[in-house]
Amino acid sequence: MTNARITPETNGVRYGLFAAAGMIVYFLIASLTGLTDRIEFSFLNGVILAVGICFAIANFKRYCQDRMPYLQGFGTGIITAIVASVVFGIFFVVYAGLLNPKIMQNIRTWDRLGFDLSITVAVLAILLQGAMAGVIISLVAMQYYKSPDHKPITGIE
Repeated sequence: MTNARITPETNGVRYGLFAAAGMIVYFLIASLTGLTDRIEFSFLNGVILAVGICFAIANFKRYCQDRMPYLQGFGTGIITAIVASVVFGIFFVVYAGLLNPKIMQNIRTWDRLGFDLSITVAVLAILLQGAMAGVIISLVAMQYYKSPDHKPITGIE
């Protein structure tokens, strides 16, 4: 992919796939070390997602020669988060449904939902958590990456 045609969408998809790959690698390492049944360790997925969003926004800002429109940068971060969450959710369905079904039993013993926790509920939680965290992380990151001459709207034009 050349840098001549970067859009918020293509940039977000590219970095969303990178962030998803990072979350998948972290999950596989946690699975091999037996840490997947401890839900507290899933906060590192948020850190990986935040790094992916910041890299996506920074790359798009470099492409725009530091003249990035605010909403395009914000959209890049949101697209990155949604792509990463969907890819990680699909991976989780395959992993927990086919490769290691025992993992859901281990998560159920530690989770407050108990036997009400299914793969579907877990994937919906992954998607919701990723999308909501992505919006917040993108909003915060854009305060750092916005153009230096950005002026807020003072009134309706």
